[in-house]
Amino acid sequence: MTDTDHTLLAEPLSLPEVPDAAIAVIDAEGIVVGWTHAAQQLVGYAAGEVVGRSAAHVLPPPEDGRRALAFAEQCRARGGWSGTVAIRHRDGHTLRTTLRVSLLRGQGDDTRWLASVTDIGSLSSEGTGGPVRESLLARAPIGIVVYDAQLRCVWVNDAMERHDGVPRHRRFGRGLQDSLPAVEAEALKVVMRQVLESGRTTVHEYRAWPPADRPREHAFSASFFCLQGADGTPLGVCSMTVDVTGNKRARERLAILSEAGTHIGSSLDVMRTAQELAELTVPLLADHALVDLVESVPFGVEPPARTGPTSGRPPLLRRAGVASVDLGLLELPWVREEVVHPHPDSSFFAALRTGRSYLEPTLDTRSGPWVDHDAVRARKVRDSGVHSLMVVPVRARHRVLGLALFGRSAEQTPFQEDDLLLAEELVTRAALCLDNALQYARERTAALTLQRDLLPHRVEGGAAVEVASRYVPADMDHGVGGDWFDVIELSGARVALVVGDVVGHGINAAATMGRLRTAVRTLADLDLPPDELLTHLDDTVRRLNDEDADDTDPVPAVVGATCLYAVYDPVSRRCTLARAGHPPPLFVDAQGGVTVPDLPAGAPLGLGLGLVPFESAELELPEGSVLALYSDGLVESRGEDIDVGLRRLGAALAQPGAALEDLCSRAMETLPAQAPADDVTLLLARTRALPPARVAFWDLPNELVTVPMARRLAVRQLHEWGLEPMVTSAESLVSELVTNAIRHSDGPIRLRLIQHRVLTCEVSDTNTGQPRPRHPGDLDEHGRGLYLVGRLSRRYGSRSVTDGKVVWAEQDLPSPTNLVRKA
Repeated sequence: MTDTDHTLLAEPLSLPEVPDAAIAVIDAEGIVVGWTHAAQQLVGYAAGEVVGRSAAHVLPPPEDGRRALAFAEQCRARGGWSGTVAIRHRDGHTLRTTLRVSLLRGQGDDTRWLASVTDIGSLSSEGTGGPVRESLLARAPIGIVVYDAQLRCVWVNDAMERHDGVPRHRRFGRGLQDSLPAVEAEALKVVMRQVLESGRTTVHEYRAWPPADRPREHAFSASFFCLQGADGTPLGVCSMTVDVTGNKRARERLAILSEAGTHIGSSLDVMRTAQELAELTVPLLADHALVDLVESVPFGVEPPARTGPTSGRPPLLRRAGVASVDLGLLELPWVREEVVHPHPDSSFFAALRTGRSYLEPTLDTRSGPWVDHDAVRARKVRDSGVHSLMVVPVRARHRVLGLALFGRSAEQTPFQEDDLLLAEELVTRAALCLDNALQYARERTAALTLQRDLLPHRVEGGAAVEVASRYVPADMDHGVGGDWFDVIELSGARVALVVGDVVGHGINAAATMGRLRTAVRTLADLDLPPDELLTHLDDTVRRLNDEDADDTDPVPAVVGATCLYAVYDPVSRRCTLARAGHPPPLFVDAQGGVTVPDLPAGAPLGLGLGLVPFESAELELPEGSVLALYSDGLVESRGEDIDVGLRRLGAALAQPGAALEDLCSRAMETLPAQAPADDVTLLLARTRALPPARVAFWDLPNELVTVPMARRLAVRQLHEWGLEPMVTSAESLVSELVTNAIRHSDGPIRLRLIQHRVLTCEVSDTNTGQPRPRHPGDLDEHGRGLYLVGRLSRRYGSRSVTDGKVVWAEQDLPSPTNLVRKA
């Protein structure tokens, strides 16, 4: 061995796993007195070639007796040695090895040396006895005992006493039964006999309670080697023991943390996540576990950034997780969803206020302020036998979401600092899941609020149609999507029916949907024909695309959408429709016959295909017909043609006389059982026809004498309808509207009165220009007509028709009580 080799020994080695160590026992003179099979495998020398000879025999030249003697003196001075050395193999090549030399003491002043050698070149290979070999390399305390063939102790090192507390003078000539519990001693004796018979190294783990830490169970790993004499016969067994309690506990903690990754946070429900935390820790860490959340958290509301007394009182908690080894204890104060009031002087409130954990290895359940103020709870805790407690705050983003409490009763070992570290790690992982669930709840609430505000709260078809609807988003987690529907009451008792579909799902699609729905309503107020309305809507979508495009993105994101817009007139029983890339509607007649109208498809909105004009189609619908508008999610599915979906929907709707709500339910039942891949929307409208007796019209010449005649005709009609209370205001409205028509057009004029939910007065003329309110001066003779119309009506407006325009005004009908009083 060289001086250079000595310098390499200065730093302890820490390699993860090594093969079986070669063991040799050497006497005080450096003579090998015991050899192992592993030593023979390492250096190639059989026991007969080494035992009885100097250990220097396996050292490479130019080793000499003087240098070996110096090394022996150094080992005596230090009580042992560890490092790297060069060993000569029997075939002449040199092995680079690690060496640990340990001093063994026998009766009297006799000493022996145990040398453990490992080939550095094979350190990565698998083998047995890993914990002992790791300790050899890391210089951890190793207990070494050499037993004779009758398994009696003959040599021992000083470290062994620290493992089991037995002095060495009490070991000599005795077996394991004097140093270990009977069960463990008998098990080890069986192992040692097997080692003597087979000559193979064996590893065995056992439990013991060292004197330095008597209340706590320790785990030991012992490697057993068969020592051979010069003739190869077994001389005895060498045991090398290491305390692996820390390793075992570390493995257990890693296993628990691994379990946490798969068992905590399986859903975005805060109560379920808290329960998962409690169940994971029992009985792996504690006998009882409680998880209490700040009361607002289960409702999706974040607690304040700083938790403290509110009006002099601590915040309320709600019990969210409960687990116990004793199911009988799952009563108060353990029950879930119980409201918990932490006492201001308790460690619970201190953990809430400071955000720091609290460890009480020995819990005093008979005194203290929290016991005095909560006697019932204190008695329950005392009856449960909990003697050790940990309180860990559940923290996320600088907020304390609640507390996790862990107690021991059946396990007598009190909680230690490393238990608290593990609990904090588990709670931290759970806190991340709880925070994710909390943020999800908040975002979902916002999304649902947005969806609720964007979709119509109540759909009514007035005198024109009876309506029913269904909406099922593909994004079931958030409950929002890009589909929308609407029912818009128009002038003249007409109604607009709309169904649209924005590409995508979720809150972004819902926000875009809201913008388009608002645009459709704005355009509908202009009373545009369906084809013109879709043209303007297409321009709107393209402008939104241009505004939302990212200049840094070479491919701007396109917001695509489809839409079907229909206008039904209960007076003429005619329906005008146009669609922009949307599935065609279905018509179901009163006898249950289903028809798909031949309606031009049109291009989807926002794709820049505005050069292709949208086209309208007009159909006459008998009273009692059902018009079905829907999104493609209802009729399209993977692996199935849309015609199959249309036939399935038609069959569900072909139920003459069935209520619309029942038809909606039947249609939704045709969906597959799994969650839809696309948003699903259905709008059903059953047509009504306005009786001819509720409509009156007159064609009038374009002359000033027409105005008083129009007033007389209107007054007479109101009397026939029994609307005498409306005569004065309606007469003024008719006068203003007819006068304006005569003044601004030169063709014939038509006056029409419609009695439905309101009284509508319409005047048609041949002028295509739309009336505009004016602000006349004090001396102007004209320009106040629309101002008067606005004051006399609930709402008014105009719309374009084929041969001109229609100016209309609506008035509320008098209540039945007023009509009776007037009569």
